[in-house]
Amino acid sequence: MLTKEIAAEEGFAADVRAGLTKPGQKELPSKYLYDAVGSRLFEVISELPEYGATRADERILHRHAPEIVRRVPGEVVLCELGSGSGRKTRWILQALSRRQPVFYFPIEISATALAVCRRELSDIDQVGIVGLEHEYLDGLVEVAARRREGQRILVLFLGSTIGNFSHPADVDFLKDVRAILNRGDALLLGTDLEKPVPQLIDAYDDPLGVTAAFNRNLLARINRELDGEFPLEHFDHVARFNEDTRSIEMHLRSARRQSVNIPRADLSVTFEAGETIWTENSHKYSRDEVRAMAAEARFACEGQWIDYEWPFAESLLMAA
Repeated sequence: MLTKEIAAEEGFAADVRAGLTKPGQKELPSKYLYDAVGSRLFEVISELPEYGATRADERILHRHAPEIVRRVPGEVVLCELGSGSGRKTRWILQALSRRQPVFYFPIEISATALAVCRRELSDIDQVGIVGLEHEYLDGLVEVAARRREGQRILVLFLGSTIGNFSHPADVDFLKDVRAILNRGDALLLGTDLEKPVPQLIDAYDDPLGVTAAFNRNLLARINRELDGEFPLEHFDHVARFNEDTRSIEMHLRSARRQSVNIPRADLSVTFEAGETIWTENSHKYSRDEVRAMAAEARFACEGQWIDYEWPFAESLLMAA
């Protein structure tokens, strides 16, 4: 096994061990939902009629990419935190490549996602794609180190991934991004906006069970990569709305009292009947909340575009 692969497995094992031995609420980092299988399942989720965030994001970018790009003048280097397949990025790349040759740096922890992204976008003229298999901030540091004098960085953080950070971790993350950027650089931030709770529950617990399969795949990944012994049929997918934090939470609930061994994480963990593992948080924002969060992180909101069919915002934040 290559050194990088060993380090990735050791990091996964350490995070699983820390999350499943945490006092009180057990949890697993949501980033581990997106292995090769999870990434494919999420692509299916994005097509479901109950889940409108991806289509809303795409509508905004399709309609407004030229205007967004015009608001970031000069020579621009484009990078994206969590590119996925890169499908939504096409509109920004096409608009930007009409004015200049573009270097695009998708940043992903999934090598599979980076390969799909390259295939998806390789047909666009004047675009060079350099995939970075890194955590978000590590990848952004590398992009910043590669920029030439006079170049601006436009960071894309599309979808609603910022909502996966519980407050105030979302603001802290934006502060970390801002610390890497120079004044005049920009961040295009996607945020899912508030909407009726029944609509949200349907989006995260669809009747076909695709989201349930996506969530359970995290346990299947532990079984595959760490020799875990999770019986998937004894863990139920749960999506619930937290009124206090205005967030959807995804959990995996143990259907009975059971113990699970995970040899390559050097762990044996016991679950009580009804006990859950918290796997994802998805905060829903107001427009004003996005602006306030940006200001706290030393960004100025240069523009905000809204999709009203499925309330969703893309906000262009300039490093102040």
